[in-house]
Amino acid sequence: MEKKVLTQEEVTQLTELRNNYQTLVASIGNTEMQIMTFQLKKEQFKLQLQQLQEKEINLAKELESKYGSGTISLETNEFLPNT
Repeated sequence: MEKKVLTQEEVTQLTELRNNYQTLVASIGNTEMQIMTFQLKKEQFKLQLQQLQEKEINLAKELESKYGSGTISLETNEFLPNT
């Protein structure tokens, strides 16, 4: 069987294709890693939000047991009871 040699242009095209595939695969991998990092951060933020909500509920219960039902003005630091 006769050995056939590719032209330089064909070799260049094939090399470019391979390099483009490798670059794309690396970019996809990096993007997936970023997505995973964002998902982890999102879960951490959800936990922080849940903790804040629990603190808010507990503080509201404490203040209601101390002052009764009503509203609080942070501007004047006053408790306004419900009538």
